[in-house]
Amino acid sequence: MASAPRSLPAESKTPAETSADYEAENGLRPSQVEYDIERVEAVYKKLDLRIIPPFWILYFLCSAIRSNIGLAQTMNADVGHDLITKLGLSSNDVSTALALFYVSYVIFDCPSNLIMSKLSPRIWMARIVFAVGVIGACFTAVQAAWSLKFLRFLLGFVIAGMWPGMSYYLTLFYPPSRTGKRIGQYFTAAQVSAAVVGLVSAGFQLMDGAGGLVGYQWMFLIYGLLAAVLGWTLLWWLPERPLPPGETRTRSGFMKWLPPTPEALTGEDALVHYEDLKRVYHPRPWSLKDLGLVLIDWRLWPLTLMYFGVVGVGIGTQLYGTVIIRGINPSFTGVQLSLLFAPIWIMDLIAILLVTPISDRFHRLRSLFFSCAVCIQIAGLLTVTFAPTENPWARYGGLLMVGFGLGPTVPICMTWTNEIFQRRHGEVGVAAASALVSGLGNLGSITTTYALYTGWPADAAPGPHQYRRSNLTMIGILCISILSSFVMFVALKITGNRPSHKVNSSGGSTMDGSDSFQDGAARRELQQRGFGRMWWSRRK
Repeated sequence: MASAPRSLPAESKTPAETSADYEAENGLRPSQVEYDIERVEAVYKKLDLRIIPPFWILYFLCSAIRSNIGLAQTMNADVGHDLITKLGLSSNDVSTALALFYVSYVIFDCPSNLIMSKLSPRIWMARIVFAVGVIGACFTAVQAAWSLKFLRFLLGFVIAGMWPGMSYYLTLFYPPSRTGKRIGQYFTAAQVSAAVVGLVSAGFQLMDGAGGLVGYQWMFLIYGLLAAVLGWTLLWWLPERPLPPGETRTRSGFMKWLPPTPEALTGEDALVHYEDLKRVYHPRPWSLKDLGLVLIDWRLWPLTLMYFGVVGVGIGTQLYGTVIIRGINPSFTGVQLSLLFAPIWIMDLIAILLVTPISDRFHRLRSLFFSCAVCIQIAGLLTVTFAPTENPWARYGGLLMVGFGLGPTVPICMTWTNEIFQRRHGEVGVAAASALVSGLGNLGSITTTYALYTGWPADAAPGPHQYRRSNLTMIGILCISILSSFVMFVALKITGNRPSHKVNSSGGSTMDGSDSFQDGAARRELQQRGFGRMWWSRRK
């Protein structure tokens, strides 16, 4: 099938004829040039090769740096070289240090993302990763509880905006209905990181004492240095936001002193992308009033509560996974705990790869996919809590179920946020809403890290009911997530998700106040793709 547009062949178009500036100057209704779907998908696959690999690597390293404090609590514990023993930490010190990360993260997440939308997303993301590497390496020198708490607060400050910034960055290159699979693809880095870091920590434990450093200090140092190097590399690797065909990129201010990066797309590929996703090429300037409209949009709060539950359980499992496993069988060694920790995140990864692509194809059923995954988490936590104590492997199987259920929930929640708020409020809607959902939702992380497990001394007491109340609390916040998802689905059915009057009046996303968008991607989003155009249907 030919890939030329239905109006004019791509080779006969001049850049001016395909730019929105040309359309505006001549008072023309924006043209609806349609390319064959195979041609459009080829462009998005080319973008995948440019964007997803660096995102995967940066998220892998930053996830490792964020969570390796959990492993450090049990590494080389048999010889007294674990983090708790070396620093003389109490359970309250550990819980406070873990929670302080999320305090600063919640405070600075939205401001960081808004800065990214005003400046260069590429440079801001590189800044985040470089700073995370520097702070991560500084953990090597921690000698007391106060310095551990201080660095955890700083780590939350510098990493704020990374996760929602990645989600926002994707919407500059992909329509929201296609971001779920991509978010899932690089989100697997967190799962691989949790598994690999657990396995590699066994190797770091064997380095204990080398160069005068204990095992966990080697882990902090090496991951930090790798992230700092990656942050500098991202200046060349990540592309800048796309420009309309015919426009040239000007470098002014501090941008003159930073290395340029190749354009994400050139030639006909850039033309195809422009016609398919025209909304991102001409962003509407936003003000504090626009930000206020996002903040008072009721759609923000069910999404935040959905995220609150699943991210709280996810971070609780990530930070306390080895502690829970040790509670199941106290005879496990540090190396065995690290090896048993890894399969939880392998199950998580498998679920992401299975569910998120299907959720994109049935993008109007995000609530169903989300709720089913949360139910699997609840079943897993019930198994961990109530399985017979004489059968520790049954309880461990419950943790594997928790890992599988966790996988798709966060990518689905972020994708649903992108879909709703880009249509409602444009670019500022995505930047602000994704950061607020992520930031405020991480209050769940503060709950699980500070108030549960080792932060709840009475619940952490050894015995057959160890951590029972913590597990039941996590089940409770997961029920809040399911209820919020249901409320969101029903409310959208009743009220709809029409663009706000501010977006309509700007002409940035819609035409004449109607529901038909200027670009091809939005016209296709009116219907679900379903299982059409899968490999078996293409054979037929």
